[in-house]
Amino acid sequence: MGALFRSEELCLVQIFLQSGSAYNCVSELGELGVVEFRDLNPHVNSFQRKFVNEVRRCEEMEKTFSDPVPSAPQPRDLLAIEEESERLATELKQVCVHSELALVNTICGNCRRKAQQVIFVYSWIFCGPSFFVAGVVHPWKVPAFERLLWRACRGYFIIEFQEMEKNPNVLETSDMTQWTVFLISFWGKTIGQKVKKICDCFHANTFFYPENTEERQELQKGLQSRIEDITQVLFQTESYLQQLLCRCVSILPQWKVCVMKCKAVHSILNMCSASVTDKCLIAEAWCPVRKLLLLQSALTEGTRRSGSIVDSFYNRLPLSSSSSPPTLFTTNSFTAVFQSLVDAYGVAKYGEVNPAAYTIVTFPFLFAVMFGDVGHGLLMVIAALWMILQNKDNKNTHFKNEMWRTVLAGRYLILSMGLFSVYTGAIYNHCFSRTLSIFPSSWHLRPMNWSDDTLRGSRFLCLDPNTTGVFRGPYPLGIDPIWHLASNHLTFLNSYKMKMSIIIGVLHMTFGICISYFNYSHSQQWFHVLLVLIPELLFMLGLFGYLVFLIIYKWLAFGPGQSDRAPSILLHFINMVLFTDNKETPPLYPGQVTHLQSVLMVVVLTSVPVLLLGRPIYLYYHHTRHQNMYLLNSLEHHSIRKQLEFDAVEVFMHQAIHTMEYCLGCISNTASYLRLWALSLAHAQLSDVLWMMVMRTSLSSRGMLGSVVLAGFFSFFALLTVSILLVMEGLSASLHTLRLHWVEFQSKFYSGTGYKFSPFSFTSITNPL
Repeated sequence: MGALFRSEELCLVQIFLQSGSAYNCVSELGELGVVEFRDLNPHVNSFQRKFVNEVRRCEEMEKTFSDPVPSAPQPRDLLAIEEESERLATELKQVCVHSELALVNTICGNCRRKAQQVIFVYSWIFCGPSFFVAGVVHPWKVPAFERLLWRACRGYFIIEFQEMEKNPNVLETSDMTQWTVFLISFWGKTIGQKVKKICDCFHANTFFYPENTEERQELQKGLQSRIEDITQVLFQTESYLQQLLCRCVSILPQWKVCVMKCKAVHSILNMCSASVTDKCLIAEAWCPVRKLLLLQSALTEGTRRSGSIVDSFYNRLPLSSSSSPPTLFTTNSFTAVFQSLVDAYGVAKYGEVNPAAYTIVTFPFLFAVMFGDVGHGLLMVIAALWMILQNKDNKNTHFKNEMWRTVLAGRYLILSMGLFSVYTGAIYNHCFSRTLSIFPSSWHLRPMNWSDDTLRGSRFLCLDPNTTGVFRGPYPLGIDPIWHLASNHLTFLNSYKMKMSIIIGVLHMTFGICISYFNYSHSQQWFHVLLVLIPELLFMLGLFGYLVFLIIYKWLAFGPGQSDRAPSILLHFINMVLFTDNKETPPLYPGQVTHLQSVLMVVVLTSVPVLLLGRPIYLYYHHTRHQNMYLLNSLEHHSIRKQLEFDAVEVFMHQAIHTMEYCLGCISNTASYLRLWALSLAHAQLSDVLWMMVMRTSLSSRGMLGSVVLAGFFSFFALLTVSILLVMEGLSASLHTLRLHWVEFQSKFYSGTGYKFSPFSFTSITNPL
C-alpha cells in the first residue's frame, strides 16, 4: 500500500554507452523494462539523426508481432534476415512464373492435339493438298479477324474457333486473360501468305504443323508426352511451393519481432547524444531507485555480449527544482482498475498523494449508496466471480472484442461494488424491492389495544411511540421492515437518505482537505498548512461540519417519543448564516445561538480573508526578505536572476480565484452529494414499479395456466432487471460516483498534472495489449 499511496522514488541517471556495446546494452534494458529514456536531441529532425538509416530499413520490413517472441537480434543478424527474405521473395516469384508457363504450355498442347484431330478430318474430306494454320487470338478480335480473312482470301479457306477450357494468367499483371483457339484450312501458298500476314496483324499466336500425315502423328505423340511431363512438373512445383510457404510461415513471425525490437533499439540510440570524442553515446533516463542494480546488471550483460573491453556505466544525477520526474505506481490486477479511474482524470504529480489508495473503498461504497439492493448486489457479485474465473489464466488477451476486454479488466471493481451493494441493501432492507424480515419488528400493535371495529373500519392506523410497549428500541440491522408497510415510508426514507448523503459528502470532502496536508509536508511547504489548509478546514467544518453535528445531535437527542417537538435543523442553519435569532424556533441545546453558532460564524468569516490574502502576502514578504541576498548572486548567474522574478498581481489573482472557487465549491459540492439520495430513491422506486407491474400480476394467477404465466412473466422480469436495473442503473450510478470523486473529492488536494512512467520495454512494443 505504501507504493500506492505515493509514487515510487525515481532518480535521473546518465548512462555512458560504448559505441561497440551500445546496441546490446539498450537491448538488455529493453528486455528488463526498467528505465524511461529522455530525448537529448529534441531540436534535431528525425531524418537527421545518426541511426535514421537503420530505422528506415526496419520500417520497410516491420510487420505486426506474432509468437514466439525471440530476443533482440544482432545488427549482423538483421542483414542476414534481409538477404534471406529477399531471396525467398525472388524464389517465390520464379516458382510462380514457371508454374504459369507450364500451365500455358499444357493448354497449348491440348489445343494442338485437338487441331490434329480436326486436320485429319479435313484431309479425309477434301483428299487434296491443303495447308493449315492454327493459333490463339483474343475473343473480342474474332469477328474482325474472320471478316478480314473472308474478304482477303475470297472464301478459299475453312476456319473453326473454340474457346479455351482454362484461361492462363498474364505473367506481368497476374490477371486472367481469355483466348480463343482457331484452325484455318486453305489451298495454295498465295492464300497462305495472306493468312499469315493477317494473323501477324491481329497479334495472334500461331503454331507450326507439318504437312505430312506421318510427321503430324509423331508430333501429336511428342505433344502428348510433353503434356505428361509438364503435368508432372506442375505437381512438383506446387509441392515445392507449399513447402516454401510453410517455411515462410514458420519463420516470418520471429523475423517480424526481431525487426520491431531492432527498430526500437535504434530509435532509443537516436535519442542519445554523442560524446566529445565520439567514442561513446550518452543517454539520460529515469529509473526507480530500487531497480538501479538491475540497470547495472543490464549494462554489464550488454558489454559481455558485445565483447567490448570498456564497460558501460551510469552516474546518478541530482534532481533540480525544475525537473519533473514521471510518476510510477506499482499495481496488481485488483488495484489497476482503480488506478485507471484516477488516471483518467489526470496522472498524479511526482510525490503527490495518490487518490487510488482511498478510491478502492470510497468508490464502491458511494456506488452502493445509490444502488443499495441485496438481490441486485448478489447478481453483480455472481457476474464478477464468473469473470474472475474466466480470467483465471489471463484468458482476456485472447478476446478480440475490446469492450469485453474492458469489462473483464474491471471485474474486481464490479465485485467490490456488488459486495458493498449487498451491505447497503441490507441497511435499506431492500431485496428486489421487497423487505427482509430477518429479525422481529421493534414496533408492536398489541399495546395499542385497538378494538375489532377499529381495525375493520380504519384504512390507516397510527402507532404512538409514546405508548408503553409500542416501540421497543432500534432495529438490530438497517431499517425496520414495518416501515415499508407504512403510508409515510417515503417521507421517512427521504429524510433519512437526504441527511445521510449530507453526512457522507461532508466527511468525504473533509477527508480530501486533510489529505492535502501530506502533499504540503512532502514538498516542505509548511506555510500552505497554516495559510491554506487550516482556513479551508475551518470554513468547511464551521458551516457544513456543524450541519452534520446538528443532524447527528438531533438523532440522538430526539427519539420517536419526542418527534412531535423536535426543532427544524433547516431553520436553525438559516438563522445561523443570517445572524438572526428566531424566538419561535426552540433551540436544540442550551447556548446554541449565543455561544457556539456565533463563534463558528466568526471563525468562518475570518478564515476567508486569511485564505485570500495569507499566501500572497507571505510570498511577497519572503521574496522581499531574500531579495538582497539573491541579487548579489544574480549578478553572476543569470539563472538565479530568473528565479528572482516575482509577479505579485498574478499570485494574488490566482489565490483570489482559488478562494472564490473553494468557498462556492463547498456549497455546490455539498449539494452535489444529494445525488446519493436522488439515485437511491430512483433505483428503489424503479425496482418497486417493476415488481408491482410484472411479478405481482403473475403471482395472482392460479392452476396450471398460472405456472405458464409465471414462467413467462418471470423471464420478462429477469430481462428487465438485468438490462435496466443492473446495466443502465448501474452505469448511471457509476458515472455519478466517478463525478463525486473527480470533482468533489479530488479537487480538494489533487492536481493531476503529472505524467506516467513509461519505461522502454520490448514487451509493450511487441504486445501492445
